[in-house]
Amino acid sequence: MVQINPSILSADFARLADEAEAVRGADWLHVDVMDGHFVPNLTLGTPVVEALSKATSTPLDCHLMIEEPDRWAPQYVEAGAGSVTFHAEAAAAPVRLAREIKALGARASMALKPATPVELYEDLLPELDMLLVMTVEPGFGGQAFLDIMLPKIRRARRLMDKHGLQMWLQVDGGVSASTIEQCAEAGADVFVAGSSVYGTDDPAAAVQALREQAEEAARRAADASSRTSV
Repeated sequence: MVQINPSILSADFARLADEAEAVRGADWLHVDVMDGHFVPNLTLGTPVVEALSKATSTPLDCHLMIEEPDRWAPQYVEAGAGSVTFHAEAAAAPVRLAREIKALGARASMALKPATPVELYEDLLPELDMLLVMTVEPGFGGQAFLDIMLPKIRRARRLMDKHGLQMWLQVDGGVSASTIEQCAEAGADVFVAGSSVYGTDDPAAAVQALREQAEEAARRAADASSRTSV
């Protein structure tokens, strides 16, 4: 099932409650948390997540681009996040952390930077609810999509299918009308979109348009797969 997660990194931080309402119809709100250490940018923390969770009925998908996620991730669940993503490159004990996040009642997700091979974490995938393949270097919004990540998305989907996992495959970075179909055809089903949603005059319409594009691309890919398997 295709899911569109607008990134509030591209929203007006002074009007976050209004910006959350502007993307009605979205599946999740994607919240980028950056600490200025793991990535060279500083955004927001648990107080804003807690306030936003009370201001919208759309569940929050928190992407932690921070050092020591083992220490901080549980606090984001307590602040109201329905899904928490930590980075494989930063977590000291990813299996334990994923289990702790789920025990607290949220979905557990792990992110991979562009240079991190998915194959290193094959045995860990069953512990996760979602895998995030970064399609830009994390740290800043508005970057151009790295099309060299498409083979990695395909490999991630094959590993999930190999193990019969019903987990989600998310992509984040440069997702727009010109790139979302490639990602969907490669096997992604959750799409983080920032400026391609909030940079438009009608963010809700942009969400719907992206959804329709991804759904059609996923159908084409499924049809092609069924033909080749006959």
